[in-house]
Amino acid sequence: MIRPLIPAALTAAALALAACGSEPKPAETPVVSTARERLTLAPRTVADLKPVAATVATRDLGEARARIGGTLVKLAVKEGDVVRKGQLVGVVTDQRLTFETGAYEAQAAAAAAEAARARAELSRVQTLYEKGFYAKARLEQAQAQARAAQGQLDAARAQRSASAELSAQGAILAPTAGRVLTADVPPGSVVTAGQSVATITAGEPLLRLEIPEAQARALKVGDPVPVETGDLPGAAAVGAIDRVYPAVSAGRVTADIAVPGLRADLVGQRVRVRVKVGERTALIVPARFVATRYGVDFVRVLGPDGRTSDVAVQLAPGPTAREFEILSGAAAGDVLLAQPSAAR
Repeated sequence: MIRPLIPAALTAAALALAACGSEPKPAETPVVSTARERLTLAPRTVADLKPVAATVATRDLGEARARIGGTLVKLAVKEGDVVRKGQLVGVVTDQRLTFETGAYEAQAAAAAAEAARARAELSRVQTLYEKGFYAKARLEQAQAQARAAQGQLDAARAQRSASAELSAQGAILAPTAGRVLTADVPPGSVVTAGQSVATITAGEPLLRLEIPEAQARALKVGDPVPVETGDLPGAAAVGAIDRVYPAVSAGRVTADIAVPGLRADLVGQRVRVRVKVGERTALIVPARFVATRYGVDFVRVLGPDGRTSDVAVQLAPGPTAREFEILSGAAAGDVLLAQPSAAR
């Protein structure tokens, strides 16, 4: 009677040992740490930023212009050269001015000879007057002729100097210090007075943009402007509106953006920026509340019952580099928890 009960007892003992060796099943609801930072989503007024293209420029441009017409016999600079103010850029000559200067030189020589003759005549008349041979009227006549001859000499010399100075104005000088942008007039070309031979940068480099006048009403001096740093290596990621020009051209307004670290190596380069064209409401969340896994962005939402869940969201760049705008996936009133890796 006792022997059949032994196998049953052994089976019960084995089941008890197996139950003791198994691990307990984890709880379905995770415990929420009360020390985790929380954020309740609420609409926030932010600047409505519009992506536009700006152009690298300088404050002003200096034009090296010919002061006289003639033939460009020398061009001393090329594109990309750095010049100083007053440096020789080119030389223009006009053969007609050379002939005029020679003619004025001959007139000055003739006037000098006539002035010498008049002085000699005055000296002779003065001597004879003192000895009583000539009347005083004859002396005064000789003095007047000497003064007239000297006046003609002075006029001839002034004309000769003016002609020589006009010929010297064939030297084209740099109006300002900077970098040569264009110098596309080849030597041997005929140029007119006032024609530009070279364009030179002047002033500090900046970004210049043009936007429609309806959107330009929101631009204010000092407003921050995010800059695509991939287009400008070494420049700051955020610039500021430096000047809004008070004129409308073809329905567009021009504005300048000051960017620290900007260089004018490539004047005319197009750069992507985002400028303020108005205001709107948006859901803004700091970057520490966002986690990215396998290319998908998630936020951790705390439910009313204390349960947490990771919700996929669609994001856009926020007002600052450490903020994002939630486009979809979460709504106003949701309570978010900071991601574990970003917890402070």
